[in-house]
Amino acid sequence: MTSYDPVSLKILWDRLVAIADELVLSLVRTSFSMNVREGYDLSCMIFDAQARLLTQGSYSVPSFTGTAPRTIAHMLKVFPAETLKPGDIVMTNDPWMGTGHLFDINVMRPVFKGGRLVGFTMSVTHLPDIGGKGISSDCTEIYHEGLRLPVCKLRDNGVMNELLLDIIRINVRVPDQTVGDLLANVACNEVGGRSLLEFMEEYGLEEIESLSDAVNDHAEAAMRERIAEIPDGTYENSIQIEGPGHPITLTATVRIAGPDVFIDFTGTGEPVRASINVPFCYTIAQSNYVIKCLTIPSLPNNEGSMRPITVTAPENCVLNALSPWPTGGRHSVGHFVVPLLMGALAPALPDKVQADAAMMNIFSVQGRHRDGEEITSLFFLAGGLGAMQGLDGRAVTPAPSNMTVMPTEIWENRTSITIEKREILADTGGAGQWRGGPGQEVVFRNDTRHLLEIALMGQRTEFPAKGLAGGGEGARRHYEVNGLTVDPKARIELAPGDRITMREAGGGGYGDPAERDAKAALVDRMSGYVTEL
Repeated sequence: MTSYDPVSLKILWDRLVAIADELVLSLVRTSFSMNVREGYDLSCMIFDAQARLLTQGSYSVPSFTGTAPRTIAHMLKVFPAETLKPGDIVMTNDPWMGTGHLFDINVMRPVFKGGRLVGFTMSVTHLPDIGGKGISSDCTEIYHEGLRLPVCKLRDNGVMNELLLDIIRINVRVPDQTVGDLLANVACNEVGGRSLLEFMEEYGLEEIESLSDAVNDHAEAAMRERIAEIPDGTYENSIQIEGPGHPITLTATVRIAGPDVFIDFTGTGEPVRASINVPFCYTIAQSNYVIKCLTIPSLPNNEGSMRPITVTAPENCVLNALSPWPTGGRHSVGHFVVPLLMGALAPALPDKVQADAAMMNIFSVQGRHRDGEEITSLFFLAGGLGAMQGLDGRAVTPAPSNMTVMPTEIWENRTSITIEKREILADTGGAGQWRGGPGQEVVFRNDTRHLLEIALMGQRTEFPAKGLAGGGEGARRHYEVNGLTVDPKARIELAPGDRITMREAGGGGYGDPAERDAKAALVDRMSGYVTEL
């Protein structure tokens, strides 16, 4: 096995990240849906022959990167590595094997060099549709949510499974977009496999296990060193969030023991009859994300960076929901793992934690374009980020996931839904020595000439983003249709010409507002973030 000096390791590691970035670009440029091409709801990764995560694309969704190591393990249980062949493509959208809901497709390709397996590439994207009722909060069983695909081969020894593609086409509203996105995943993995082999050829590598050992061991050592700086102890937090007619309690205990972190969600409430339950794979991913943010956020994600973190949760709590609980809107609860753990660790890391964010607002639309073409897509809206010690929260910034802002012109062209207004909402960020990020007001008008259905999955409508260290709360999220308040988790029908207004929540502030710098307060007013000094 080869050993690597620090300089060579950095060069090779950066090259692997560049290959993963090439997967991302290939995926975006060949995709059909706005979800991927404009929203970047995706991740691309490279694994070694032992299925250890080696690196991810620089732009990847944290939850997908966090679930992928378990996804490939499930895949290899069904199709052991020694049975795979060049030209195979394996996939699944099973929520408990993949990313936590049916709407994300996980696509894996084995990479062979001279007939020997040397690694894997994997991509994950949110499909525009998978049938059923579509992504929403109002399903009561997983069977309502769409087509559930077990681990299966999309391509076997180079031969495409046309029957499987036909099954998908006949079950979805936008078959060209859905199958187009699926094949874009195939294409990007082909690019990744080819680039990985070119990389190995260039550096004379017969295998990448040695490189993987060096990369992952370095990442693990760096993480453990930083975790060991956190004061040992047991830290607890409990919060309430909106549920279907009643609050949901989330509870976490974080134990720091030297270079190890143990996170336990005992005390968390039971699953609910709404599609916001969270499979454990997603909970683990969000937990890893928090610890990474609080230690070495700049370190590329790989298996080594996750080794020091152990996560447990009781079976059939809302953060470890089992089949057949519905999970389509699992982000509506799962994203709150981030403020839950940040709040727990605030006493230990007051200079690193972030006040609560407004949380990403995701809603789906179904209907027809004015030209008659079927529409089904997501829209990502953002409120304000929470403040940190020494740093104001950014306005209208997605959190804790990192999908991008949908360009208004592209959205209007592809859907014929007009965005009448996008405006920063003053006085929505929490007050503090460092101010929480403000939200925004966005008005959509149905210009499709058809009935339009919008499924809302709104949070922060009852429980605002909390501040830290004396900082104030952010404003709540609010929805109106034609000026009348509507249920934030309802399925709304908009007639032609109807308008839906979304007022996004603000992030929490940090520190005593009386200690805010006078110049910063003046800039806030001049920027339209606040109306009074």
